Amino acid sequence: MTIDIALPRFAKIGAGTIGDLANVVTQLNIHRPVVVTDKYLADTGQAERLAKALQAAGFEVAVFSDTVPDPTVASLADGLELVRTHNADAIIGFGGGSPMDTAKALAVLSANGGDIAAYKAPSSYAGPTLPIVAIPTTAGSGSEATQFTVITDGDTDEKMLCPGLSFLPIAIVVDFELTLSMPARLTADTGVDALTHAIEAYVSRRASPFTDALALAAMNSISQHLRRAYADGTDREAREAMMLASTQAGMAFSNSSVALVHGMSRPIGGHFHVAHGLSNAMLLPAITRFSVDHAVTRYADCAKAMGVASEFAGDRVAATALVSELQQLCIDVEVPTPHTYGIDRSEWEAHLDTMATQALASGSPGNNPRIPTHEEIVDLYREIY
Repeated sequence: MTIDIALPRFAKIGAGTIGDLANVVTQLNIHRPVVVTDKYLADTGQAERLAKALQAAGFEVAVFSDTVPDPTVASLADGLELVRTHNADAIIGFGGGSPMDTAKALAVLSANGGDIAAYKAPSSYAGPTLPIVAIPTTAGSGSEATQFTVITDGDTDEKMLCPGLSFLPIAIVVDFELTLSMPARLTADTGVDALTHAIEAYVSRRASPFTDALALAAMNSISQHLRRAYADGTDREAREAMMLASTQAGMAFSNSSVALVHGMSRPIGGHFHVAHGLSNAMLLPAITRFSVDHAVTRYADCAKAMGVASEFAGDRVAATALVSELQQLCIDVEVPTPHTYGIDRSEWEAHLDTMATQALASGSPGNNPRIPTHEEIVDLYREIY
């Protein structure tokens, strides 16, 4: 069995590692980085502190803080202009999944020009790019460790998955202390997102022994610590465990794949502007139940790794326990349905055919243990509503 593995060149992981960023940048021979972040991190002063620390170390730094949730093609324009006028030699992504996605897109487009749509799946890009340094501030997307970015086409509301080695950060700084101020809702949504990454990486048709180990470790940790982090954001042990698990899950699915949950999640975000982690959480129990009969042993392994079934439980018993646990977890961290989130039923119904088409076109459902038809995807969307 041949396995292709792609990981960041190096990582600094642990409390206070944000203070080592200047050393990381120096080692990479970077001189003029652009920090890509969001309004929240800019308004709270965290982005400015990061930039000033780099400036004090002798770097010429510019900050782009106009990223938007679920970044669009149009939202990249001002960032590209700043990268060009600053004559940047690197991009530093600082934030959650949206700043990371923006940073990756800017790195590739600034080196090549063109339209990000040219890079969407099934293409895979491994050409010129600016180096990317990633600093996550949420424990969920795992984007710091993945070779993907997701950008929305504002004309069609399609969330375009853009894969390839050039989207992979070359260095990451993973400091769990950056997550201590995350509100409970964001903690839950990003935490279930990380769990989804781990489960899908493990049950994917493209899984390998390398990704299995990372995915199972992430599942084990998330099952022990997500509810704790949700209940008490100051729980440092839980925050640290969730941050590491998120990165492990990111490494797992980047080198395996995501599957049906993600394929169906992206259209929900694109059409109804639901945060990615939350739309994954809305889907995870139902899609696991839909898929479980086609990979009973793999899903049973997930249940055992999460501690919801004993090592001696039969596969069917364990897999059934996993579905029940995912349903209970979403109740415990108060995941809404599309209906309780506020999406109008008629609007939901009007988009089902388009969303199912976009889900299938992404390629992710083809990695699922049970490959759905268009009609089955429509039925699943109706079920979770």
